[in-house]
Amino acid sequence: MESKKILIIEDEESIRHALSEVLKEDGFEVLEAENGKLGLESAIKNHPDLILLDILMPVIDGITMLKTLRADKWGIDAKIMLLTNVTDDKQIADAVLYGVYDYLT
Repeated sequence: MESKKILIIEDEESIRHALSEVLKEDGFEVLEAENGKLGLESAIKNHPDLILLDILMPVIDGITMLKTLRADKWGIDAKIMLLTNVTDDKQIADAVLYGVYDYLT
């Protein structure tokens, strides 16, 4: 059976690697990106089963990346979960508007 693929898009290296290690131990194939631009490129190229997405990142922030991904034929249905410490209701509402599967603060 092919393992599920998860893309972690997180600029904090320690968080990204910790998540990656736990998920790998549970049998997932893990892809990593350190900003929204690289994450968008990886998502469109690799079609992960789930994307764990931070909001506050350099180059392209998570909300902009999410909007761009939703404009892609594959990305319109991609499963995305936000990982963020943002408590700004507007940013969370924007993410939900663009079809975030869930969010963890």
